Amino acid sequence: MKLATQLTGQNVQNYIRETGIDPNHWYPLGWSYRFKSGEIAPVTVWQQPMAVFRDTQGNVHALEDACPHKGVELHQGKVDGDNLLCPYHGWKFDGDGQCVGIPYYPSDQKLPCAHARSYPVREQYGIVWVFPGDRDLADTCSPPQVPEYGNDDWLMIPITGHFGAHFSIANENAMDVFHGFLHEELQGWFDPVLLDLQQSDGLVQADYRVSYKGQMAKFLGIAETADEVTSRIISVRYRYPHYYSSLEGVSSIHLMRLPVSPIETRSFALFFLKIRLPKWLLSLIKKPLVLFVERVLFQRFLNQDIGMMESEQRNYLRNRQRRYVEVNPAILALQRTIIRQYERYMQQSNTTNHDTSHDVDGRVVVPQAQEDSSPSTP
Repeated sequence: MKLATQLTGQNVQNYIRETGIDPNHWYPLGWSYRFKSGEIAPVTVWQQPMAVFRDTQGNVHALEDACPHKGVELHQGKVDGDNLLCPYHGWKFDGDGQCVGIPYYPSDQKLPCAHARSYPVREQYGIVWVFPGDRDLADTCSPPQVPEYGNDDWLMIPITGHFGAHFSIANENAMDVFHGFLHEELQGWFDPVLLDLQQSDGLVQADYRVSYKGQMAKFLGIAETADEVTSRIISVRYRYPHYYSSLEGVSSIHLMRLPVSPIETRSFALFFLKIRLPKWLLSLIKKPLVLFVERVLFQRFLNQDIGMMESEQRNYLRNRQRRYVEVNPAILALQRTIIRQYERYMQQSNTTNHDTSHDVDGRVVVPQAQEDSSPSTP
């Protein structure tokens, strides 16, 4: 559905900050290289603690971080071959979470039925992914596609983010191209205009026209000189629960979200950049160039964003009833999508306890979308 792009003020109350996730999607646990053979890492996916380990065959497994015997945290144990040992009594669990050994149990007796919940896991694009929902649905969807991955025409920069904020705040930051003012000193973009806005099931796509000027624009190949002002189209696509954004063949970013809790979010991003250098030269300077782009350029933008997101979260916690004014219809469309996705999951699970299609107990939710009523062009 094509939505109106006009900026108009809407009063909203950020009930979305209480919204949970739809777990029936693939979520990133972390970069593959972080999960080393023989080690156990604790990772939390929306308040579901997991013990993640790589066995001697190189396969990664994710178990609920609670032993079915006494409930202690399995990540405090150790890896024994292809199995995980509980730190308390030494109970042994395979990668599927099945108890396959108890050191003091009589060898002539059948082991008790003890099972730690296991989660489907994949490795793709240098990332370990987990499916925290109904495991029978794991094969019905996939992690987002990253066509630039492995393409030598693009310089790939992996970027990690950690925010003390609800995932919806982080998502709104990525959809909001109107905050170039924050990055003004870093020679970011300016004069943004929302050109097109589309919303469909689980998807929001917005196209903005933005202007660039300065050394950053020259480095990116957007302008020939630092004094030249140029305009480009930024396309931002949110397909629940992850992001993709592109800048007209100059750069693109795939932004994968890991919601940890109502006040914590992690991000694993693959940023791709086209550098106007011969391939032989680019191959020589690739490693230092990646570090430069990540630490000197991108990280500075990210740190400014993190400061604003965490400030927003703190004030929300101080007053959950405060009402806000939003003018960007892309943000409202995004909020509707996140809420609807969660509500659908809750309804399918027969555990829904509220209706976000209208006011509930005086709480104002996201206004309905305004369709684009402008005449179509032939």
